[in-house]
Amino acid sequence: MNILQILPELNCGGVETGTVDMAKYLVSHNHKAVVVSAGGGLEDALKECGAIHYKLEVNKKSLFSIIKCVDELARIIQKENIEIVHARSRVPAWIAYFACRKTNVPFITTCHGYYSQHLFSQAMGWGKFVIAPSQLIGRHMIDDFLVPPERIRHIPRSVDMEKFTFIPPELKSRTEFVIAIIARITPIKGHAYFLKAMQKAARSIPSMKVWIVGESPKGKPHYKDDLRLLVKRLGLAHIVEFLGERRDIPQLLSKVSLLVLSTTVPEAFGRVIIEAQAAGVPVVATKVGGVVDIIDDGVDGILVAPGDPEGMGDAVIRVLRDQELSSALAKNGRLKVLSRFTLEKMAEKTIEVYREALVSKRILVIKLGALGDIILSIPALKAIRKKYPHPSRISCIAGKDIAPALARCPYIDELIIYDFKDRDRGAFGMLRLGKELRRKNFDLVIDLQNNRRSHIMGALSLVPLRYGYRNKKFGFLLNRAVRDDGLAMGPMEHQFRVLKILGIELKDRKIELWPSKEDASYVDQFLDSAWLNQGQPLVGIHLGSSKRWLTKRWPLEYIGRLSENLAAKDIRVVFTGEQPDPEEQKRLNELTRKSRPIFACGKTTINQLACLIKRCRVFICPDTAPLHIAIGAGIPAVALFGPTDPKRHLPSEENITLMRKELPCQPCYEPRCATVECMKRISVEEVEEAVLKLLKAHEGR
Repeated sequence: MNILQILPELNCGGVETGTVDMAKYLVSHNHKAVVVSAGGGLEDALKECGAIHYKLEVNKKSLFSIIKCVDELARIIQKENIEIVHARSRVPAWIAYFACRKTNVPFITTCHGYYSQHLFSQAMGWGKFVIAPSQLIGRHMIDDFLVPPERIRHIPRSVDMEKFTFIPPELKSRTEFVIAIIARITPIKGHAYFLKAMQKAARSIPSMKVWIVGESPKGKPHYKDDLRLLVKRLGLAHIVEFLGERRDIPQLLSKVSLLVLSTTVPEAFGRVIIEAQAAGVPVVATKVGGVVDIIDDGVDGILVAPGDPEGMGDAVIRVLRDQELSSALAKNGRLKVLSRFTLEKMAEKTIEVYREALVSKRILVIKLGALGDIILSIPALKAIRKKYPHPSRISCIAGKDIAPALARCPYIDELIIYDFKDRDRGAFGMLRLGKELRRKNFDLVIDLQNNRRSHIMGALSLVPLRYGYRNKKFGFLLNRAVRDDGLAMGPMEHQFRVLKILGIELKDRKIELWPSKEDASYVDQFLDSAWLNQGQPLVGIHLGSSKRWLTKRWPLEYIGRLSENLAAKDIRVVFTGEQPDPEEQKRLNELTRKSRPIFACGKTTINQLACLIKRCRVFICPDTAPLHIAIGAGIPAVALFGPTDPKRHLPSEENITLMRKELPCQPCYEPRCATVECMKRISVEEVEEAVLKLLKAHEGR
């Protein structure tokens, strides 16, 4: 793999050392390692291990500088054929994110700090995967930056064990102790509390030295000056030594008796702790952040409250005076590092994340409705899953009313509910939904709805690749589109024209639904309560489509006559559909007074309806969703088509008896009509004949 890591500088520090260690490991395992930074003292170490370094001003917070670096980084990505970009700090993350958008390369972040919640920090949560070195940081990114848990990868920092020689405390001097703090000199590292603790320890252990290793940030030398004044005020000038920034940490630790970490804010991890443990140095640390992931108090280190110099001083005295405790802490600390925090373990886990980012895609499929369209999209979902198997993750966004049809779909990992009537209503609702989709960080959108709403939704998600139809319904918002030329074709063929861009072919037309055992049990009980005789043929008649499409409905008088005719032949009829209004119900009761059909209208969910249709020998239905359910269930169906074109809406004619009258006005796609002649011309007699023929075929099986 070709991996690019980007960080502000290459001076001494945990982030910088970890970046060099990772680059060294990548090169040694036949990967290309490229590092982009503003330079620093560790550049030579990179070159020595065979990594490539590019020097860019990725440490400056200037907007102009960030924009300039985006283009320069994009050129580096293309030049070096980079496959993964790994950002390790905030300014580099902003630059890398937009460069990756331009080059369509996966973007990963590692959160090396407990970031405050402001805009500047947001980019650290935009990675395809967000690596957290501790449980605390992972939870912080989930709770405060709204990173979905499935994008968090927990990988602790590491130490290169080859650099550190284990020297147990009993082999070091017991007459002169060296206590060290190794950290940047900033207020949050708690140096002032550390020095006050050293004042207390010095009273009990006079033969001790204190090393302060680290420098203050550029432009803030007063941090170090303030500490020097504090050292004099506490009377510690004779034992405290400022060693500055050092690159020989392993050599220094070989002479240290005790390491103290005194930070006052949550640490992302605390790399210096595991470095000390690797060298056999006992550790006293404040109980903050990721430190608790490293130290088991009293077992492999001592934890103290932050900002408590008294408690810290007592802990230092206790460890230095008790050789048995000191040796146990060192031994247990070394064993923990070997089992959990070696460079090899960290690097292998990181490479696993890189591989996952390359092979896995986060896909959003948009299919808002209607129910029939959702059902007809199931072969497409199956084909998408076959193209993108796990660990790729497929999410489908569907309208609230029809989403239950996909509730147990095995081809998707997540079902997102779109409630356009309430929560997601209007412009503000759409903006809120767009924010939610952006948080999920999808790699591509497949728009199977292809209307204005879905195209806007895809654009608001800011997904880099958006597939669909370039039509007059804001199709210009797509960037991977096929032109909608209006040709008459089947519903599945129409969807697969888009999928063909992704190399997905229509090979399996099977429609599936996944009702539960409870759904089937409900239908069994429902039919039992209607006194359906064992072995008695059951024919389903769907009363019609939605109230918007009155032209698709077969006249009630025809339905009533057919029901009476079938009942005379000892065939039981069940009506499905929406609950009729009181006037329609009264009229239907009068028309079916003798046959007494089973009324299931408004009494089933989508999945219960699927179970009910499966119990039918034949199902009669106009051009609406239950027709597709019957096709998927393999139930012989009589399809009644009027204002719509079966070429566009029938997924298959297998097991289907099509009833349609060829009129000059067909297909009109008008929801209202004064005569509805196309449906009236489908006679009761011809439908009855088709039903009896299908029932006879069933008996002959």
